[in-house]
Amino acid sequence: MEVLHFIFGVFGNATALFLFLAPTITFTRIIRSKSTEQFSGIPYVMTLLNCLLSAWYGLPFVSKNNLLVSTINGTGAGIETIYVLIFIFYAPKTEKARILGLFACVLTVFSAVALISLFALHGNGRKLFCGLAATIFSIIMYASPLSIMRLVIKTKSVEFMPFFLSLFVFLCGTSWFVYGLLGRDAFVAIPNGFGCGLGFMQLILYSIYRNNKGSGEAKKPTSNGTVEMGAEKPHQEKPTNAKLPHLEHV
Repeated sequence: MEVLHFIFGVFGNATALFLFLAPTITFTRIIRSKSTEQFSGIPYVMTLLNCLLSAWYGLPFVSKNNLLVSTINGTGAGIETIYVLIFIFYAPKTEKARILGLFACVLTVFSAVALISLFALHGNGRKLFCGLAATIFSIIMYASPLSIMRLVIKTKSVEFMPFFLSLFVFLCGTSWFVYGLLGRDAFVAIPNGFGCGLGFMQLILYSIYRNNKGSGEAKKPTSNGTVEMGAEKPHQEKPTNAKLPHLEHV
């Protein structure tokens, strides 16, 4: 059991790392154009909070045998911080202020959770408090692809739902779901079971609509999976759908 627990944790680290790195396509575009265009910075800030809380939960003095949870989420927190800083640098003034404010809120929430758990709670109370906080934000992150799934059903096209992204959402959720079951940790198993189900639903939708060309309406996907409707100019390149389906609680 311990060997299987470790193996699924390592596999979960690998698949989660792929998901954390997926938005590099979006940020390469932002840096080249020196503009955030129609992309939203909110998913990256919220995913940062999810990573920080999950990394804290995985530390030995909070929960036992979850160090692999901390390693990947600590890495994810570093990656998401870079994304957020790049977004703030290139965002227009109004959006810059909004993301900066949200970023400050994220750091405040994480600091509050960490300090309360460190100085006011001990043992199971500390694990319960940190686990609930991480689980809530993890489920929120996993729910983010619902809008793009609705778009697929509406347009009967998977243009904005890349197969490999959906596949790794499923693999990552499944890996950490099994990891949580083997470790008898509901705070890891429950949100990732939810993510596993959503990933599976995405794969089913892909198999149904993969050969369809869709409705032909011009749509601009943003990084959080929403789509802006409107006529698209012929010379414009459609933004890459590099949202984090992310949100991964690992």
